[in-house]
Amino acid sequence: MTSKERLLATINHKQPDKIVIDFGATSVTGIHCKVVQELRDFYGLENKPVRVIEPFQMLGEVDAELQEIIGIDTVCIFGSRNMFDIDETTLHEQVTPWGQQVLIAKEIDLTADKKGDIYIYPKGDKNFGPSAIMPQGCYFTNAIERQSEIDDEKLIADDNLQEVGYISKSELQYFVDKIELLSENQKGVVASFGGTGLGDVALIPGMGLTNPKGIRSVTEWYMSTMIRQDYIHQVFEKQIDVAIENYKKLWSAIGSKVDVVFSCGTDFGTQDSQFCSPETFRELWLPHYKRMNDWIHENTTWKVFKHSCGAILPLLPALIDAGFDIINPVQINAKDMDTAFLKAEFGNDITFWGGGIDTQRILPNGTASEIREHVLKQCEILSKNGGFVFNSVHNIQANVPIPNLIAMFQAINEFNN
Repeated sequence: MTSKERLLATINHKQPDKIVIDFGATSVTGIHCKVVQELRDFYGLENKPVRVIEPFQMLGEVDAELQEIIGIDTVCIFGSRNMFDIDETTLHEQVTPWGQQVLIAKEIDLTADKKGDIYIYPKGDKNFGPSAIMPQGCYFTNAIERQSEIDDEKLIADDNLQEVGYISKSELQYFVDKIELLSENQKGVVASFGGTGLGDVALIPGMGLTNPKGIRSVTEWYMSTMIRQDYIHQVFEKQIDVAIENYKKLWSAIGSKVDVVFSCGTDFGTQDSQFCSPETFRELWLPHYKRMNDWIHENTTWKVFKHSCGAILPLLPALIDAGFDIINPVQINAKDMDTAFLKAEFGNDITFWGGGIDTQRILPNGTASEIREHVLKQCEILSKNGGFVFNSVHNIQANVPIPNLIAMFQAINEFNN
């Protein structure tokens, strides 16, 4: 099988010739730029600046050389602007606080202030206050909330839709051009079209907005899901209206050259609980998700990728009813997220994209033998009858030792061979 054939079989719950491997196809299945550099050094590849493809989490590009060595089956398509609404097509070299030379969007300056902190500005415009900070000693950025006083009498849904808009001709052409570059590699294509993160708290602060309006505090947003449900419904309804119009244009332009769409990264789980009850999810989110997913399934060949961290077992039936085809990251170290139970109970209904290795304890701290045993067990359980793409539980962080990553790659290859 080619990588593309392997992915298509997997997400259609057919047994592929071997497990699909993804590292880098989405903003939640990637590798920190520091680790990408260390992997390149380990494999003796050319010493060159690693491109930062997602500056909020400082994810590095897993380029074709590394993809070939690791055996990665997937490639990503991101938009031309990042979550700070900064152009990603024009880059410059910068040095990170940990001394790594990287390529990053030109309007991002990694120069620290006197306290050792680095600030990122919406649209790269320093005429406005910063929207994110990389504190001294940190390897990624944190959003800066800029919540103005909320007047419920004047609150309108459009306030929380400032960053949601119809795709432009130039952006549509950008996706078409990117697809053309990838069309000959026979890998599975995952596209992050954006705009459908219903209540994604990574997006709520509006880091790309110079003057964010509406509800822009994470705490206030969570409270609003209980006390302002009519308002939330209005936001979600308009957001899905825009999303479907954009999907129509994208399908017309690129069609089945894309295999998977990353539609939403809203987290519903904590380490041992959920951010809402199943009843609230079915009332507030499910109708809007279902409208979006139904349109995709009725009009395209795409499979829909849903990200949610945490202990989401009570919500999985509703996520399936909402029409999601893929769930990520499969946080096997959260409460009740037992791999064997998840596969037995839901394996015919949804693809598990992730869960290949525990990233809280095993990957950063385990021995080579522990990692091997853990990976082989996860693969054995999750790979039966397809429906499993190997990835870690969320992005690989900057503190992961390279020998542990190599042990993980070796265990995957052992299982596949």
